[in-house]
Amino acid sequence: MAQEITIDMTIEEILSTYPQKSQKIAQALQNAGLNCVGCHASTWETLEMGVLGHGMTQDNLQNLVTLLNAILNEKVDSSTITITKRAAEKYRSILKSEGKGEYGLRFMEKAGGCSGFEYTLDYSEKALENDSTYHSEGLEIHIPKEIEERLLGSEIDYIDGLQGAGFKISNPNVKSSCSCGTSHNY
Repeated sequence: MAQEITIDMTIEEILSTYPQKSQKIAQALQNAGLNCVGCHASTWETLEMGVLGHGMTQDNLQNLVTLLNAILNEKVDSSTITITKRAAEKYRSILKSEGKGEYGLRFMEKAGGCSGFEYTLDYSEKALENDSTYHSEGLEIHIPKEIEERLLGSEIDYIDGLQGAGFKISNPNVKSSCSCGTSHNY
């Protein structure tokens, strides 16, 4: 790895340097108690200022830096699309409650947000003629072929925490994202 996250990097610098991991990094920061991640937040603070300013210790700071660098070092399979076990279980639960049985998951993106694109997830009864189909955790994931190249390597996860719940996407092809991590560009 060419660069690692250090305590003197600002939140904005961390998210803009590693946009392909911004969703996971933002979630890790929020889980650690740094709720300043977002469009109207103190993204100018260094990681150290944020941790110590929230009453945490140097040990908390070092543990967070270790976690963030572990996220950066996670290997990505850029030949497929995956969904985590947690996300697959949540999706199956939603399918059951909606009476949609064995539907797959439609994974797409649309123009939107402050960086250009936002991800969309929806029910997919069957793959369309112009779809590619991926299999992960026992689910079919349907993707329009015209955007497939941009989405390859993506991981769909599900987060449930005090700051909200929802499906989160990590995409190694992203070159920039907004500071809240909800929109992106290539």
